[in-house]
Amino acid sequence: MMLLVLHAVRLKGFADTTAIAERFNLQQGQTEEALHDAEARGWTTYTEFAGTAGWSLTESGRAENERLLAQELDNTDVVRKVYDDFLPLNTLLQQACTDWQLRPVGADPLAANDHTDAAWDAGVLHELKVIERALGSIARRLTAVLPRFGGYDLRFSRALTNATAGESAWVDRSEVDSCHRVWFELHEDLLATLNLHRGD
Repeated sequence: MMLLVLHAVRLKGFADTTAIAERFNLQQGQTEEALHDAEARGWTTYTEFAGTAGWSLTESGRAENERLLAQELDNTDVVRKVYDDFLPLNTLLQQACTDWQLRPVGADPLAANDHTDAAWDAGVLHELKVIERALGSIARRLTAVLPRFGGYDLRFSRALTNATAGESAWVDRSEVDSCHRVWFELHEDLLATLNLHRGD
């Protein structure tokens, strides 16, 4: 239980109790109890500011999360292989999000994409569809060894469906469970499981 609670806080970065419980389908009451227990141990902190409130990990909480993750999986070879296959897709995802935000025009290579060029946006959505198909295989391989990896592919597909329907925020915005947000969380999950850091 504590592993999933701490891990949910890590993946979310900053989130309220409900969002943390929902991440791994935990009971809210048990999640809240675990969060307060973790707070007493110095692993989590609860912060309120600007009308928002939520939990985040302390450095010792991150270390405890990593310790628990290390105990979870005896053999990391499968996850490592998946991560190796994930990295080229990560490059494609980053480029797709950049192309969603920027559309070079004339002498301005950093012109903002105003989403008036339907062909340009359709090209980006096609790239995301390619990534979606590959993600299905990645999710199946990960879930076979660690069930907590389940759902990333479904969340990505939902976001892409919304984006394809014309809701542009679902590609890269952080206030919704967008393609980029789901992908960023999966990347963090893989790094945490393998005890790696971004840039390694």
